[in-house]
Amino acid sequence: MGLSPLVRPLADEPRWPATGRRVVFLVDASSRLERRLLEGWIARARPEGVTPAGYDVLAIPASRRRRAGAVDPRLEATLAMGDDPLLAPLRAAWLPAERNGVRAARLSALLTLGDPRDPGRLRQRGVLRRHPDRCRIVVGEPAPASELRERWRRAGGTDLGHTAGLPDFVARQAALALDRAERRLRGARYKVPRFVEQEIVTRPTFRGGVARLARNLARSETQVAREARRYLREIAASHSPRMIEFAASLIRYLYTQGYGETLHYDRSQLAALTVLGQRHPLVFLPSHKSNLDSLVLKYALYENGLPPNHTAGGINMNFFPTGGLLRRTGIFFIRRTFKDNEIYKFVLRQYIDYLVEKRFPLEWYIEGTRSRAGKLMPPRFGLLAYVVDAYRRGKSDDVLLVPVSIAYDQIQDVAGYAAEERGAAKQAESFGWLLRFARALRRRYGQIYIRFGEPLSLGQALGAPDPGAEPAPDEQSLDLQKLAFEVAVRINRVTPMTAISLVTLALLGTGNRALSVAETIIRLRNLLDYVRRRNLPTAGELDLDTVAGVERALEALVENGVVTCFAEGPEPVYAIGPEQHLVASYYRNTIIHFFVNGAIAELALLGAAEDGIGDPTVAFWEEAMRLRDLLKFEFFFAEKEAFREELREEIRLHDPEWERRLAAGPMEIQALLRRFRPFSAHRVLRPFLEAYCVVAEALERRPVDAAVDEAEFLRSCQARGRQYVLQGRLRSPESVSQILFATALRLAHNREIVQPGARDLGERRRAFAEEMRRAIRRVDTIAALVTARHAGLID
Repeated sequence: MGLSPLVRPLADEPRWPATGRRVVFLVDASSRLERRLLEGWIARARPEGVTPAGYDVLAIPASRRRRAGAVDPRLEATLAMGDDPLLAPLRAAWLPAERNGVRAARLSALLTLGDPRDPGRLRQRGVLRRHPDRCRIVVGEPAPASELRERWRRAGGTDLGHTAGLPDFVARQAALALDRAERRLRGARYKVPRFVEQEIVTRPTFRGGVARLARNLARSETQVAREARRYLREIAASHSPRMIEFAASLIRYLYTQGYGETLHYDRSQLAALTVLGQRHPLVFLPSHKSNLDSLVLKYALYENGLPPNHTAGGINMNFFPTGGLLRRTGIFFIRRTFKDNEIYKFVLRQYIDYLVEKRFPLEWYIEGTRSRAGKLMPPRFGLLAYVVDAYRRGKSDDVLLVPVSIAYDQIQDVAGYAAEERGAAKQAESFGWLLRFARALRRRYGQIYIRFGEPLSLGQALGAPDPGAEPAPDEQSLDLQKLAFEVAVRINRVTPMTAISLVTLALLGTGNRALSVAETIIRLRNLLDYVRRRNLPTAGELDLDTVAGVERALEALVENGVVTCFAEGPEPVYAIGPEQHLVASYYRNTIIHFFVNGAIAELALLGAAEDGIGDPTVAFWEEAMRLRDLLKFEFFFAEKEAFREELREEIRLHDPEWERRLAAGPMEIQALLRRFRPFSAHRVLRPFLEAYCVVAEALERRPVDAAVDEAEFLRSCQARGRQYVLQGRLRSPESVSQILFATALRLAHNREIVQPGARDLGERRRAFAEEMRRAIRRVDTIAALVTARHAGLID
């Protein structure tokens, strides 16, 4: 008959702590069985010559119990003694069953039997009897009592000679040491914070901040502290290893419904980020196109054994029953507005300080919300200001911002985005909304691509931190805005071109004409050549110079109703479907930034050729800078001199002698323009310019003494735009967009031509409208050159 599992050695047992002093084992046991297992290990591992009088066993609150219990009262007496014993934390860890060399919890087991890492008192004995290899003894890093007392004092404990609060602090330190030891057994993906509230509220900076707020707000410290703790519980994530496993299994189930088995990303990039994250906190800043974004990034980290990010979510996502579940997978919730709530801002700053100081990875969307138009939106500065402030005050010697582009062939959210662009209200998040979102994933949407941009060091960008600085998050800081701008540029730089995005780019440039597969290949030829010459990022092999590859992309768009196919004639022809131009433009806009400079160069050259009086080189640069200013709220342009150099490089790609041709006058400029392959302005800039023209003409026709109600004005622009499409005055139906109209109105505000009272208001409104009409005429010229090229009239 074999030995009882309680007395026979378990797998890979650790050794007794090497020491010449008395050892006090701090035992974290969730059941009597675990306590007996730990005591059995102590008896077996005890070195020869060490008697029971040479060690003690004290209980600390069990980490896996919902009600963890109290610290053994003997711990305070032990800490008060003068012999400075070595405190060694001890725990029994339970592992999932091993399958194909991997220990991972299955979704079915999590839903039926619970977490295999926490089998509960009733299941523990059965697991130990049938699978003793699933139970391991874990010894945390031991520490002398004197060292722990010093840590407690530095963390804000009482002066020497008093021990009130010290036992609880020691118990927390023991639990953290056990967590670190257990991660060596289970993997880094379970590196999550513990005792967040206790650690933050006991810090001197927190207590001092509460006292200052109480004085400034003329309230009692007790009231302010109570409200601050409530806000901290509202904000902070509360990771659960079980929920991390459950979420990973559920995420995989969800995304594979619509996107297949594989997430496409470079594992070596994640490995490099892992190394960086061991030295400095990482802040992942992804683009935001779908509600899947956070989930797929979370799964990519999970399948590489990395811990989940602390991901900022809007409080609108904290609805029953998912809010609590999301919080336990690493989401922390932030109110949309809290500008005048000083206590809330203080608590959020303390929480960000804690995460940065402890090097926990952070994540949020630099755009603040999902992009409704496909292209990257202007960055929001709020949370970045808090991280920059934490760095400047020395909470870490560096912080690395990691730009992340998450791209999709197609997304299920896009129909809702198109409705919002037509003026519909955003759908409110709820449990029913979540179920509809999950059901929509049953269709096929292609693949998902994750790309990591070059990390941006706050140390290099901002200089050395100043630990003595006062907290001062500043969203208006020029340094902060430059950081956010650079992150956005790096996201755009690594965003991959997909077959879908290039096909929609080609189709939207046809003037609503249907194309056969062969004609689509011709329209794509110059685009693909341009992509290769510039070595632009792509989502693998695009295969768009073959019939099979183009048919595959077109049929994927047909399947989701974006493109229609007429197959009753001699050959099938494809066109953007009715009311689908906004959807198609979403996919085009994901890569539009790669073509904007070329489009500006085309229009600026036309402007220089039309001028015919002054220096054409001067006219070219004036027109280029005018277009840059016109579109400054749409795209991320480089600083003026850098932008000039980018334009030079762009045109040099088509003709190395372009500056000589430009200086030679209109005929040579036209010859230079015909060398451009591809032409871009007609499919890249037309929708923006036509939308801006709608706004400009609405302002032009408005009495100069009439106030502008923005909501009413934008509704009138929607109606005007739809009328212009029906009349053929707008060639791009996707230009009828609430987002584009709102941005055009923002530009008009910037030029001070909206509200009455401005100088020469009527004249300046007319000048704005004429500027837009002139730019559109030049786009029409580019479209005519495209038609001539396809007709063989020009090279």
